[in-house]
Amino acid sequence: MANAGGDAFCNRTFHNHKKQSDGSPSGNCRKSGMVKEAQENGKPHFNHELMVESFEEAPLHIIVFTYLSYGLLSLFGYLRDFLRYHGFEKCNSAVEREQQTDFVPLYQDFENFYSRNVYLRIRDSWNRPICSAPDVRFDLMERVSDDYNWTFRYTGRIIKDAINLGSYNYLGLAFKYDDSMRTVKDVLETYGVGIGSTRCEMGTLDKHKELEDLVAKFLNVEAAMVFGMGFATNAMNIPALVGKGCLILSDELNHASLILGARLSGAIIRTFKHNDMQNLEELLRDAIIYGQPRIHRAWKKILILVEGIYSMEGSIVNLPQIVALKKKYKAYLYLDEAHSIGAIGPTGRGVLDYFGVDPSDVDVLMGTFSKSFAACGGYLAGKKELVDHLRACSHSAVYATSMSPPVAEQIIRLLKFVMGLDGTRQECSFSVEVHTTIS
Repeated sequence: MANAGGDAFCNRTFHNHKKQSDGSPSGNCRKSGMVKEAQENGKPHFNHELMVESFEEAPLHIIVFTYLSYGLLSLFGYLRDFLRYHGFEKCNSAVEREQQTDFVPLYQDFENFYSRNVYLRIRDSWNRPICSAPDVRFDLMERVSDDYNWTFRYTGRIIKDAINLGSYNYLGLAFKYDDSMRTVKDVLETYGVGIGSTRCEMGTLDKHKELEDLVAKFLNVEAAMVFGMGFATNAMNIPALVGKGCLILSDELNHASLILGARLSGAIIRTFKHNDMQNLEELLRDAIIYGQPRIHRAWKKILILVEGIYSMEGSIVNLPQIVALKKKYKAYLYLDEAHSIGAIGPTGRGVLDYFGVDPSDVDVLMGTFSKSFAACGGYLAGKKELVDHLRACSHSAVYATSMSPPVAEQIIRLLKFVMGLDGTRQECSFSVEVHTTIS
């Protein structure tokens, strides 16, 4: 199989949720993992058919105490539910009225277990309005509650220097204010705050065109389209790419937006074990051999859905092998780089840059601007035919309001900074530090 990655060498390991069969310690290369080939032009090659696998196991006492904590939480939760049922404790969570109890419950019993017993007590720790830039430390508005944190009263006091543990501000650009911010102010004064129209009507501005051309250049693809919401970029556009008679192979740890988009598409969905290439190939092989259920006709499309970095696990997609399988079985590949674009790779271009994979080997490139680029919205990129199809068929393009002009300018400003096109002499040597944290 041809090497689709060019001159690149993976000098990091992957965190898969399975133990190495040879028992080698974490971080060590197995014989079946990484191969250093003959160097060309002084640069080593990465064999895309092989992959490093490593694992990190938590100490036994951590595992025991974690499960013990879950058990105690469940035990006391059910005890409190028992006391509420018999009237010994007041229920402070949302419940249906008596005349609604004969119908399908609005608040599912087990799904509401956490909010009944934990969330209402400690909710004051989250969702506080902040009144400063989201730096490592920021300021919060103080509030108090008289009804178990259902509603709040603001005291007018400010809590200074709270520690920020809930931001996706990977590169610290959300609080970077300098002379380049003046361009955002100029756009705000020229275009206003919003447009009030969709992209298919009168909601496409020259700023959107400039941003899309810049995103395409950054990703080294033919075209790109931007959207005002990152979650909706997945949820509203996957149905425009696949439908009835199509098959979606989704990593079991994919984000909710990918799952929702897959369900809305009407395609058949099958999940494969996280980063398990053997399991994925088995599903691909079965899909080719047996075709659609009952009728056994060939699938119209087979789409593989994966993420670049899985945000809850911190693991990186096994991209070279997925590309190899995609080519072998003539499938399509949809790559969500919400948490990897801008954060890893020698030039910050995500997992494609990290592995040295050719962007043309991925059919649909998706990413968001709400993490590394300190803004909001998302993009889809790839072939010009793909983007032209989305402009006409995407639900977000037809029904959703266009991206705010100042937000578009903010993304343009930071993309130019990352690409070194802003006229400054600053260098973006952040990829190694950020990736070391992730790994």
